[in-house]
Amino acid sequence: MTNDAAAASRAGATRESGERDVPTAIGVKFGSSRTALVFDDCDAETTVCLPSCLADDDDGDGALIGDGSGPNGERPVGRSPERGEFMLRSGVPATARDAELFERFVRELCERHGLPAESAVVYAMPTVDDRVGLANFGTAVGECGLGAALTRGVPESLCASIPPLGDGIEAVDEVFVAVNLGATNLEACAYRHGTRLLPFVSADASGDRVDRRIAEAVETETDGRVTIDPATAREYKEDHADFDGFEPFADAVEQGSEGTREFTVERGVMEPLDDYLDDAVAELGDFFSRLASSHMKTYQLARARPLVVSGGMACIPGLVEALEARLAAELDRPVEMVAPDDPTTAAAEGAHRLAVRLRDAA
Repeated sequence: MTNDAAAASRAGATRESGERDVPTAIGVKFGSSRTALVFDDCDAETTVCLPSCLADDDDGDGALIGDGSGPNGERPVGRSPERGEFMLRSGVPATARDAELFERFVRELCERHGLPAESAVVYAMPTVDDRVGLANFGTAVGECGLGAALTRGVPESLCASIPPLGDGIEAVDEVFVAVNLGATNLEACAYRHGTRLLPFVSADASGDRVDRRIAEAVETETDGRVTIDPATAREYKEDHADFDGFEPFADAVEQGSEGTREFTVERGVMEPLDDYLDDAVAELGDFFSRLASSHMKTYQLARARPLVVSGGMACIPGLVEALEARLAAELDRPVEMVAPDDPTTAAAEGAHRLAVRLRDAA
């Protein structure tokens, strides 16, 4: 998989712009919460981001949640629906039911955006140890017919590292460490010229765990008078979390026979996020220790390069900078971190660049 990416970076020949029947290049990241898609659209690129969910319509059938899309990444991102089925909670469709829903999701996505079967597709793949889920993923996308010209799966962290490390796909020729701060896991690995080394996955520091902790913290802060679900906690995190300048906010919930209860959140968001950073630093300290023990040369080379941070949690203002400072203190050495301009769509953007180069090198 990554060997194909490295070969593409060294390919000197590309197809002439006037050549007919050039397959559409598509980069996709199917996430546990959101799906990002970047594809060729005439002379422009279109970026789409939408919940990885089929919502129930009035007839009881699944339907895609509305997404915004436009050239050059112009896109509003809608909230996840209250009703609906998320089929990639573990990163891949883990059950037969999830696989069925996922296939329908992909089919509707292709139909809505006119994605042709004759396409070159690169999928940004999560680091998961689930053979059944990965097999379900392959079967589902295969049944949809997408990627008839070329299909590749490339590690998500490599795809997401491509945009912040250059205008092309320079990342596949470099030595660096990538960290993905995702909803379901924290992932870390080293890359040496496109080859992934020492993939590390931990569920002890994840966005989902933060959501649960925020729900618990709000209940504690209100002395048990208010309970919220993880979906609401996620909205609090996405709308209000800010390491540069958090401001307390007010909300109201329906409490059954008690009516509407108003409350203010002062500590219930940032305290769980502080704990999250401590957990992330502990996990990354363990990863770097293992990397130094097993791949000393790569470890030494990577120290001279920025550590690339991606994933949904990297969207929180000030989080990357706070993580950088805490990790530097933990490792007792300077640490430089770099993140994509838009961590939500970076993996799909990097996958699209790979798809273009792989298609043109074919």
